[in-house]
Amino acid sequence: MPKWLSLEQPFEGAPSTGKSITDLSSVTTIGLDLAKHVFQVHGVDASGRVVVAKAVRRNKLLEFLASLPRCLVGLEACGSAHHWARELIKLGHDVRIMPPAYVKPYIRRQKNDAADAAAICEAVTRPSMRFVGVRSLENQAALMRHKAREMLVSQRTQLLNGLRGHLTEVGVIAAQGPRHARELAELIEACDETIPFEVCEALAPLVVQLRTLDEAIARLDRAITKLAQRDETARRLMSIPGFGPITASAMAATIQDTSSFAGPREFAAFLGLTPKQNSSGGKQKLGRISKMGNRNLRKLLVVGAHAVLFHRKPHTDPLRMWAKKLIEKKPFKLVAVALANKMARIAFAIMRGETVYREISGVRSAD
Repeated sequence: MPKWLSLEQPFEGAPSTGKSITDLSSVTTIGLDLAKHVFQVHGVDASGRVVVAKAVRRNKLLEFLASLPRCLVGLEACGSAHHWARELIKLGHDVRIMPPAYVKPYIRRQKNDAADAAAICEAVTRPSMRFVGVRSLENQAALMRHKAREMLVSQRTQLLNGLRGHLTEVGVIAAQGPRHARELAELIEACDETIPFEVCEALAPLVVQLRTLDEAIARLDRAITKLAQRDETARRLMSIPGFGPITASAMAATIQDTSSFAGPREFAAFLGLTPKQNSSGGKQKLGRISKMGNRNLRKLLVVGAHAVLFHRKPHTDPLRMWAKKLIEKKPFKLVAVALANKMARIAFAIMRGETVYREISGVRSAD
């Protein structure tokens, strides 16, 4: 490596205080760029002078950070961020996790590991920066159940679509919906004169895999339902129309601190259920929903909103009556997204106020 790129030298333009760059006792803020094997560390003192800028191997990282005084450590949110945050908190550091999109504006010129670490170090000190709460191991395990279920459901949908497509080639079709697709699987298992024997033999492995996925998803559903019944927040959320154990458990596990949001409107925007803006010069230009934030939560809310709209007639609570009036003049799917937005706001109010939704006509949604 050329001398002018040496990590042991201070950055050009760094203010000089007469201290050696190897004097780590003055470090107050650390920007840590996470990686698989080689981590980039960027540390500054109270005046903003660069004190350390070096690459550290994975097996030496905790040892190096343990040798530093108590620091403010900034991390970008990624797959291993919560693990390293927990380890650094054990060492006594004040750890802050930030969304990568909020760190990107602080990168100077070209992107590399050293520039990323410097940008993280700069961004973590900004008073307007928003941070991600550090998750416990138990909370991550609860979220992993939901992610595993989502993956298995996606694989099951692929298998059902595969069965439909292959059987269409031999003239066997079925109506829309997973129930009718499973009827095709039953035909393959029966292997009567409807489907040629060679086709049944070829598609039998797909049917076996489909049954295995059904059993695995059912086991996860039972585990998630038990978690939702034991969790007080999830039980309160299940009082909202359209919130079942899956949605309530996912919401309670994902949103642990409502104080990071200014209110229900900001929470709905965080989930991507508000229109994307392209406004300028005092003119409001609103488009489709932004689809930012947690994709799984947004999907569950929209699916729950569909269920509310399909079963709205026997009920007279304020939420369904509002949806009933709106659907008279707006398309069904547009109303479903608007209803998901309102459900998200009600969920936020319930989590913040530790209350329940009461289906009483003429009474506010969260009481």
